[in-house]
Amino acid sequence: MQPMGPVGGPGPLGMSARMNPADRAQLDRSPVSLRRVTTLFRPFRGVIAVVVALIVASSVISLAQPFLVRTVIDDALPHGDISLLVWAVAGMIGIAVAAAVLGVLQTYLSTKVGQQVMHRLRVSVFDHLQKQSMSFFTRERSGEVQSRLTNDISSMQNVVTTTATSIASNVTTAVGTAIAMAALSWRLSLISLFVLPPAIYISRKVALMRRDKTSALQKRRADMQTQIEERLSVSGALLMKTLGANGRSSEQFAATSADIADLELRSQLAGRWLMSTTTVVFATIPALIYLAAGFPATSGGMTIGTLVAFTALQTTIFRPILGLLNVGVQWVSSMALFSRIFEYQDLPIDVAEPANPRYLDPSSARGDVVIEHATFSYPNAAKAAVDDVDLHVPSGTSLALVGETGSGKSTLASLLSRIYDPQRGRITIDGVDLRDLTNENLTSIVGVVAQEAYLVHASIRDNLRLAKPDATDDEIWRALEAAQIDDLLSGLPEGLDTLVGSRGYRFSGGEKQRLAIARTLLRDPRVLVLDEATSALDNDTERELQAALDALVVGRTTITIAHRLSTIEDADQIAVLSHGRVIELGTHTELLAADGQYAHLAGEALLTS
Repeated sequence: MQPMGPVGGPGPLGMSARMNPADRAQLDRSPVSLRRVTTLFRPFRGVIAVVVALIVASSVISLAQPFLVRTVIDDALPHGDISLLVWAVAGMIGIAVAAAVLGVLQTYLSTKVGQQVMHRLRVSVFDHLQKQSMSFFTRERSGEVQSRLTNDISSMQNVVTTTATSIASNVTTAVGTAIAMAALSWRLSLISLFVLPPAIYISRKVALMRRDKTSALQKRRADMQTQIEERLSVSGALLMKTLGANGRSSEQFAATSADIADLELRSQLAGRWLMSTTTVVFATIPALIYLAAGFPATSGGMTIGTLVAFTALQTTIFRPILGLLNVGVQWVSSMALFSRIFEYQDLPIDVAEPANPRYLDPSSARGDVVIEHATFSYPNAAKAAVDDVDLHVPSGTSLALVGETGSGKSTLASLLSRIYDPQRGRITIDGVDLRDLTNENLTSIVGVVAQEAYLVHASIRDNLRLAKPDATDDEIWRALEAAQIDDLLSGLPEGLDTLVGSRGYRFSGGEKQRLAIARTLLRDPRVLVLDEATSALDNDTERELQAALDALVVGRTTITIAHRLSTIEDADQIAVLSHGRVIELGTHTELLAADGQYAHLAGEALLTS
């Protein structure tokens, strides 16, 4: 057998030549080889062999049914042979039972294999996407990501659990039935073949029409999923309400839903008249066979039993043939689904786990941070966001990063927590390059409290255990006490079992930040990055939260991004950034005395009290 290359060239019945343009573009962008698809099934070769054996056995056994019918009609009934009749009827029942049992086993095994393959693929893609840099998540629509992980893989299940097994079943049945028909009457077999050309043409045309509708339907479903995610999330619902855009949002959703309903209808009706014509053709064939059986030249002395058996086989043969035609179309169109999934699976990981990781013990880490000539540029950016930055934050000291918007503060903080890796230079903790630490090791040493405290839709306990899965309730309450939110939570009826709501909207901004601080305290990192942790809060809430932050930073190496003088003036060092470069470095007093950019920022109220 000649090996198959990437899908897109000549395929079954030349169907790839009529491929949907969107599928063609997808496969051109991300080709899929048949070998890669079959590799997914390699761990289950033994089970698949059993499934194929069951399919072949079931198909072969079922072919005996028409011959038993002929025996009953031609031999048992006319001659009153009760013994033969009983054996023939028992054989019919036995064949039906055996085929049913084999069918159940085959369905169980094939479905189990299919679900295991899909499970592995789904988990693999999910795990790979979690390793992507933040640029991927800012670039891709969340609805698109969800659609590929849910809708596309669900659609692929049909290929995995049905299409592959139906090929073996249909081939076995078609070949076996053709042989049996020829054995009964080669003359009538030739008549049956007349229907194949129109049936092939009509079925292929209908399948292609339906595939085009299905492709468009898949896209609109992805659009709908995006709208649901964006408009019915807490943030989206709040935005729509505050903008008075609920009506427009409903209109857009209604338009998408109407498109889906229309596409569903058109998909179901695609080629309906052609299929009706096929039905008429199929109904005509038995009539022609009965007619041919009446002429000596074509009947060949056929008995009534043979005619009945032949008609039953003739009806059987077209089902597997049409099934094989549909499999061809489904397989070609399904390659686009595999392509979409593999495209995500093949995305390069910008921040990869080290091949030979070093281990830094969190309990003994000193937290000495050194930034050496760190440079980083975002894709397609004209200038570097961080440009040749050199800084040293000794263990247990604090560094404040200040500067105008776009100066590179948050990007530098992202490098410290290894959201991104510097393209030149390096960042070390206790002399160990961050790129040599596993993500789990690094996050046990470097903790981040961001401007927006993100809480998952779960209980308070589950949210805090994200930082330390084995944390006891006593440890959680101690962390909450240090974050000065234990009194509030202890007064809630459900305590730690209280659901925080989507994105934590059940709590105020200051309360969410306290929960985030408690979560960080629970992890007990040696190095702490505070990325404008209080900038979104009002002055009163910020002052209340500062005590919790003061408890958090004690004894830790701290890098703080803030706009409030009260937050940064006590820092051991203050670095002023401009266009990604450090232009000033010193204490609050030293920088004010230098009357440079820092003094200008303070004087222009860009640093507030």
